[in-house]
Amino acid sequence: MPLYDGRVRRYHLGPTNEHGVITQTVSLPQSHMADRSVITSELSGSNGQVCMQTRFAIPHGWLLISDIDDSIKITLTSEAAGILRTTFVTDPEPILGMPELYEFIDRELDPTWMYLSASPYNLYTFLRSFLHSFYPPGTLLLRQATWKDLREFVRSYNTGTRTYKMQQIDKIHSWLPARRVICVGDSTQSDPEVYAEMYKKHEGWIKAIFIRKVTDIPHMAKKNSSLRFQKAFAGVPHGIWRIFEHPSELYESIARLSFELPTVRS
Repeated sequence: MPLYDGRVRRYHLGPTNEHGVITQTVSLPQSHMADRSVITSELSGSNGQVCMQTRFAIPHGWLLISDIDDSIKITLTSEAAGILRTTFVTDPEPILGMPELYEFIDRELDPTWMYLSASPYNLYTFLRSFLHSFYPPGTLLLRQATWKDLREFVRSYNTGTRTYKMQQIDKIHSWLPARRVICVGDSTQSDPEVYAEMYKKHEGWIKAIFIRKVTDIPHMAKKNSSLRFQKAFAGVPHGIWRIFEHPSELYESIARLSFELPTVRS
């Protein structure tokens, strides 16, 4: 791993878990890494063929936690055929207007980006390429699970996603507890309930929650009902959360956030 002063430090990583994923904390020497700076490390002996990027975030500033499927990428999560078609058959497509909105947020708030999905790590390369094509660079967090057939793959999108996402957001909070957070999700799964619970659990951390009401998928009437949203966000101030159908509805809200001063905690 290259360091800020030109030196190179070697680290031993591994072994992987049963899913082929390494989860490991590496301590770096004290340095003056700028917010959002990136360093590229490579596997010793690979001649640059195996490498990774590390993105640094300072303790303070904005942080955007974004869902992927049907929030910023067309996936048709509620339909098995839709999941398979948008993953294995057609080229991945962004939600209309979301790349432009995220570009605006990046310019106005200069946040650290976290993309949180319940998709399995098997799709890392696929989703990473999609994000690099349409959205600001950031950390991609996927579920450490594998699947043996298409039935298991489809089931993975709708099984245990609420618990998984809450655990991941708890982890993000442990990394960056002083950041001001914006959460973006959609109505197909449990994003409203997850973000509301995290808002109440980590007091003062989440400053805005934006939920895309998905209307281009059948059988969404119950999930898109006002009753569902009112119940999910019970106890969360109405000024914190907003339901939208088109990204253009959010520009004014983002502009207001850009003038918000950070809260000083005693």
